[in-house]
Amino acid sequence: MKILIIGASGSGTTTLGRAISNEYDWHFFDADNYYWLPTDPPYQKKRNHPERLEMILNDLKMCTNAVVSGSIMNWGTELEDSFDLIVFLYLDTELRVERVRKRELDQFGSVDPKFILWVSEYDTGPSEGRSLKRHKKWLLERTTKIVEIKGDLTVKERLQTISKIIA
Repeated sequence: MKILIIGASGSGTTTLGRAISNEYDWHFFDADNYYWLPTDPPYQKKRNHPERLEMILNDLKMCTNAVVSGSIMNWGTELEDSFDLIVFLYLDTELRVERVRKRELDQFGSVDPKFILWVSEYDTGPSEGRSLKRHKKWLLERTTKIVEIKGDLTVKERLQTISKIIA
């Protein structure tokens, strides 16, 4: 089984993806590791589209069960339609921004105001990248099962929701 977990930055996609991976001993992949080239500081230079698509498809072909966290919109239908389940996480803006600020401070010692602005615009639609409107449209184009998890639930509560579906 292959599961994709999407949502706004700070909604908990990576945390839930790792939890599912740990619970079931599945492979875990973060879309950011394919989208961004390794740089110091990170997230400065994007990997070209064909290379990232080939990398993630190759990694997914190597395993039976896997969880991918992050947005893969417009990466290609071969990848986008390859999942057995898509989980969409939604969390209110204020809480997401607070989580991202804390994460940025913990990981990098500072907060990038441009990134925080981009994160805060998810519901209303930033000029580029992910937005609630774009995610909803993308989800409507999928034919696989989609589960929406809304609100500030614990990782355990989210994992229980997913476990009922994949059991």
